[in-house]
Amino acid sequence: QAQAGWLQHDFGHLSVFSKSRWNHWVHKFVIGHLKGAPASWWNHLHFQHHAKPNCFRKDPDVNMHPLFFALGKTLSVELGIQKKKFMPYNHQHKYFFIIGPPALVPLYFQWYIFYFVVQRKQWVDLAWMLTFYIRFFLTYLPLLGVTGILGLHLLVRFIESNWFVWTTQMNHIPMHIDYDKNVDWFSTQLQATCNVHQSFFNDWFSGHLNFQIEHHLFPTMPRHNYWK
Repeated sequence: QAQAGWLQHDFGHLSVFSKSRWNHWVHKFVIGHLKGAPASWWNHLHFQHHAKPNCFRKDPDVNMHPLFFALGKTLSVELGIQKKKFMPYNHQHKYFFIIGPPALVPLYFQWYIFYFVVQRKQWVDLAWMLTFYIRFFLTYLPLLGVTGILGLHLLVRFIESNWFVWTTQMNHIPMHIDYDKNVDWFSTQLQATCNVHQSFFNDWFSGHLNFQIEHHLFPTMPRHNYWK
């Protein structure tokens, strides 16, 4: 599931086939049938992220504040001045492990994707998603039963969630996080991205998103060319 996530990311950025419509078609198959999520949902969130990375209220990836985490120096000072304290933020480096990586996919994304497609009437995406759950159900029901299927699905999403969160956060969260200052596009991308050490394992584990700077500057570039 994690590797299928990196694969759908490639198609979503139109970086595999030379014709855009081929990328769109296969994107719907990979994220819909192989992962059980809607392509329209991913496009809606991810394109905002690329337009304004690490900008509060404009990048969905940092919209988790201030319920659980205080990201960046600006928000931390704001909350202190306003004397708002939703969580013990001075200890967030300790409870991040418990709340962030394990919960994002199984507890939030899992229900929100269905809410998204129904609210926006994305019926084609919903049909693709249902093929994933039907296939999953038919494959494992004879082996595990209903309870076993639910447990397996939860376990898969739990492991995938940890994998996904650590990969996507390590190349953005250490960087500058603030409100949109209307800086030029090039500088905005560089301020919000950092690379992670290149190795055979890191390339595979992160879907080459350890080259986050190159990815944000050239989002349609095939991932195997980032190192060049």
